[in-house]
Amino acid sequence: MKHKILVAALLTAIVFGCEPKKSTEEVTTEESTLKFPEKAKGMNIYEVNVRQYTKEGTIKAFQSHLPRLKEMGVDILWIMPVQPISEKNRKGPLGSYYSIQDYTAVNPNFGTEADFKDMVDEAHKMGMYVILDWVANHTGFDHAWVEKEGYHNTDSLGNVTWPAGTDWTDVADLNYDNQEMRQEMITEMDWWLTEMDIDGFRCDVAGEVPQDFWTAAIDSLEQTKDIFMLAEWDEPWLHEAGFHMTYAWGPHHWMNETAKGHIDVDSLESLIKGDIERYGNNDFRMMFTTNHDENSWNGTVFERFGEGHLAWAVWAFTVRGMPLIYSGQEAGLSKRLRFFDKDTISFDSIPYEKFYTKLLELKHTNAALHNGQWGGNPEFIDDGNNNVSSFIREYQGNKVAVIVNLSGEKQSIHLQSIANNSELNDWMTGKSVILNEDKSTELNAYEYLVLVLK
Repeated sequence: MKHKILVAALLTAIVFGCEPKKSTEEVTTEESTLKFPEKAKGMNIYEVNVRQYTKEGTIKAFQSHLPRLKEMGVDILWIMPVQPISEKNRKGPLGSYYSIQDYTAVNPNFGTEADFKDMVDEAHKMGMYVILDWVANHTGFDHAWVEKEGYHNTDSLGNVTWPAGTDWTDVADLNYDNQEMRQEMITEMDWWLTEMDIDGFRCDVAGEVPQDFWTAAIDSLEQTKDIFMLAEWDEPWLHEAGFHMTYAWGPHHWMNETAKGHIDVDSLESLIKGDIERYGNNDFRMMFTTNHDENSWNGTVFERFGEGHLAWAVWAFTVRGMPLIYSGQEAGLSKRLRFFDKDTISFDSIPYEKFYTKLLELKHTNAALHNGQWGGNPEFIDDGNNNVSSFIREYQGNKVAVIVNLSGEKQSIHLQSIANNSELNDWMTGKSVILNEDKSTELNAYEYLVLVLK
């Protein structure tokens, strides 16, 4: 059973919108006085797959999309690795982005260092931030460090090995017992801050790298500039090491299982409550329906969520944490992108751009949905239906009620705690909604309501 929440008889006034959207200049001025993580309290993140983003597959070609992404409301650009890819033991024709040949260079297939810096500068002018995917756990087999004694782990015969327990045969496992290697790694990261002026890092398989390295690295890098740090891992200790945000892999996997009918909505809501208890209210959690790993290896949002992919996006983007949009998600990316070869995303039409724009606008303008301690935790409502997730988030007088039918069938719910026979406004559609105190509310398959309350 869901925990019933007692919501005060309701709200003296209902607002059909939020505070006016601030200009880029106003937001930039406000943010300049803040530091991460507070600076990112109302932000979202967008993952950029440079190789697949355009037919050219270059940084410069991607840059032409910046005005569109800004208009959509994107705040942080996470750029997948742009460094040269190792040729030794390469997988597929083009290899994995995560097999790094040289940490402080740009893959000539993607462009030049000047191209990258121009893209960063242009993003900054638009008020966006840029973080780079960083691979600290391993290098490619033809990286210069392979020739340095003790920089990588080896087998009993002295051969450099790939990470134990994986099939990552194209990458060489780094040895974090080597203090010289650790310091060089920090120096290489700092190069991107000083030379390219990026704003932080998304760190690949961060939990496989020792905590004391991350603590030292982040402390050192923050002496150069204020940075945002995202760990690809789902453990609270990464926040102790200095990361601002971690992957909400647990909630994401449960979302997939709920969509398959293997887990009910009550259990999913209980997991979110447990996630809040485990991480607290200060740690940012990255919520998503897809990313490069999910898309390539586990399927598109259409494969995993079917016709309910938008309903699941509404739930993920509003229930907790910072929302992620993957390259082409707004264009309805309906294929698994090949990981080791060219496989262009089509932006001939962008059918879901307005949908994500509306979600991101509400994230920006309503503090109830802000990240970490600057927003409200979800209070789940007992709506009498185990196929529907209903919750309210509240912070400093801002309230948002979200009701999502996560099933492919029509559902009936009772929402006495927020029903007062008044005409409400659905943020996503602009349509009027009346929730009756004495009557059930009908929701069509995968229907969702996002109600801004005050």
